[in-house]
Amino acid sequence: MPHFRLETNVSADKVSPDLPKKICKVISSSLGRPLEYCVATVIPDVNMSWGGSWYNEPCAQATLVAIGALGVDKNKQHSKAFFDLICKELQISPERMHIHYTNAPSSDIGFNYTTFHDILG
Repeated sequence: MPHFRLETNVSADKVSPDLPKKICKVISSSLGRPLEYCVATVIPDVNMSWGGSWYNEPCAQATLVAIGALGVDKNKQHSKAFFDLICKELQISPERMHIHYTNAPSSDIGFNYTTFHDILG
């Protein structure tokens, strides 16, 4: 169920079509979740500015929503894994990206006609 949404001003032609797949592998590995539940969305060409910089200076923002597996120490480990991949892939300085972590209650995430509250028991 974890979902990683990445928005960046990097142009689509510079974003590998495999990046969402690579992010899903990081999600699964870092959070210890089955790969089949992991989702990654990459949105290039966003009209965004980091600190008032010009559009062509690469930057990104991301959100990770997950049920559990998040917290002070865990998020530091997750940040390392995601920054290692994304900064390398998109040539973004780590000072020009942030990740917002959201720990969602299992009852707030729907899947397969029900919620994860019922699935996870």
